[in-house]
Amino acid sequence: MHITPVELIGQHAKLTPLKQAHLEDLQAAALDGKLWELFFTFVPNPETTQQWLDTALSLQDKGSVLAFTVIQQSTGKIIGSTRYCRIAPEHKRLEIGYTWYSQSAQRSAINTECKLLLLTHAFEVLDCNVVELRTDWFNKKSQAAIERLGAKRDGVLRNHILSTDGRVRDIVVYSILKSEWMGVKNNLEFLLKRRRER
Repeated sequence: MHITPVELIGQHAKLTPLKQAHLEDLQAAALDGKLWELFFTFVPNPETTQQWLDTALSLQDKGSVLAFTVIQQSTGKIIGSTRYCRIAPEHKRLEIGYTWYSQSAQRSAINTECKLLLLTHAFEVLDCNVVELRTDWFNKKSQAAIERLGAKRDGVLRNHILSTDGRVRDIVVYSILKSEWMGVKNNLEFLLKRRRER
């Protein structure tokens, strides 16, 4: 399992490797809905976006993440970011995380297609055995979205992460196994088709 920067292209979204040049557009994307005000997410505010971007690129240089900028195909605008993280090539395992989208792009086909692109690459190109997804215990919208994808809930990691505001976070862990991938893929393709037909 060898992970290198790659561009993943769909009908609604394009995932392109995160770059320093994306800074201002990512700041504007996070402003759409003031996403950093959601206490259960890690979305940068305009003052912390540079640090957030530097950290992502540094981790990518070390091989522990592969970070993407999300571009909406219909407008060409940057609307968020996502990553492969907790990459463990020796176990053929990774996580999809650190995902956020502008408020105006939420509840659209964007997230479904981004997950389809990421999961297809993870299982069919990188040959992963399992892909994890995690979210905060209080992020019920994220939990519902992950379950809608077809991921199974593995459990809750109690007092797992200390948040920047001092709160000790419980993390809900989901996974998709290689043996489950074709069913999940069919489900994601069905969800996208149904959106197009509306």
